[in-house]
Amino acid sequence: MSEQASDIILERMMSLHPKIIDLTLDRVWRLLAALDHPERRLPPVIHIAGTNGKGSTLAMIRAGLVGAGRTAHAYTSPHLARFHERIRLAGALISEEALTEALDRCEAANGGESITYFEITTVAALLAFAEKPADFTLLEVGLGGRLDATNVVDPVLTVITPVSIDHTQYLGTTLAEIAGEKAGILKRGVPCIVGPQPDEALEVIEAKAARLGAPLLVHGQHWHVWEERGRLVFQDETGLLDLPLPALIGPHQIQNAGAALAALRALGFDEAACEAAMTDVTWPARMQRLRHGPLVDLAEGAELWLDGGHNPAAGTMLAQVLGDLPPRPTHLVCGMLNTKDVAGFMRPLAGLADSLTAVPIPGEPNTLPAEATADAARAAGLVADTAPDVASAIHAITRATPAARILICGSLYLAGRVLRDNG
Repeated sequence: MSEQASDIILERMMSLHPKIIDLTLDRVWRLLAALDHPERRLPPVIHIAGTNGKGSTLAMIRAGLVGAGRTAHAYTSPHLARFHERIRLAGALISEEALTEALDRCEAANGGESITYFEITTVAALLAFAEKPADFTLLEVGLGGRLDATNVVDPVLTVITPVSIDHTQYLGTTLAEIAGEKAGILKRGVPCIVGPQPDEALEVIEAKAARLGAPLLVHGQHWHVWEERGRLVFQDETGLLDLPLPALIGPHQIQNAGAALAALRALGFDEAACEAAMTDVTWPARMQRLRHGPLVDLAEGAELWLDGGHNPAAGTMLAQVLGDLPPRPTHLVCGMLNTKDVAGFMRPLAGLADSLTAVPIPGEPNTLPAEATADAARAAGLVADTAPDVASAIHAITRATPAARILICGSLYLAGRVLRDNG
């Protein structure tokens, strides 16, 4: 089967709806019914929503399940380099043949009806999951929760990672409104792991859970997690765990680890699974150190890092990570979408970076022009310039500061392009 077959189908699917995002479940239910409801035939589902940390938490849960000898399907978004990254069948990235078959069947069943790209590709993932044995299914919400295309399942466990302000044009302008959308994944009687939350968000989640009789396991109440002497300590009503720090870098990964551990414990897994969740987890473009490839060669003696965070909470997390690293001249290469709170992302980084070089995101219609990104950086207190692309930015930085620490950041779409260009 042609390696390009899935790309051709995916491109056709982009034209099935005039909008990229149009939150409703009507079209998803219609297509699922036409396919004889694959969502009813899934292995036990763990459904994960939140603003930040969804993907990292899912990756840790998956590592723990694998460490316990279990298999898990996983659905995440967006992809970085290839669409296939979104769908893991029993642990392995979906093959070109399997992806093309699932997309073909969904396209045929849809019959040319209006449906968004995310909706029809989510149904394709559920179809593939329903027909391949596994012990668990891990589903990451794409946007929000209540009306997200993944919210058609009957999970055995839900997880809500930290909620913050993002996607205000779709989810609401207040923490309470956004939390209400995230809490839409709660199901009657189904336990939910709740990560650290602002009070305003937690009140909404607790109220919704009370109405549904959904038991909550809340950070700071039912479980606690902290770093102590280079180790991760987790405590819940079952007892204390003393574990290695998560392989994912940054203090924010401690709270993500806590949610993953709480989930594994709620599912009945032992300390060996919990340790595997910490040591075996991988998740690209989350404060990832690039060590090989053309861009690394171009950087020569500089450190090259990559992160896809793109909202104010992610900016705060990145600032914490940079503040914990050994001192070194630090320069940002940043590209962002015009739908994001650019100043909010940059403000926490202003005191930690010596400069920011703004770049456009190639191939993205919603990319913020480099000069507009640079203007926002200056307004946030950063010294800023522009470059036509990431390679040019790295070259200019290393020519002026050979031993620099360079962090490429601002968008998962930019991160995906960097990973493709860096091989």
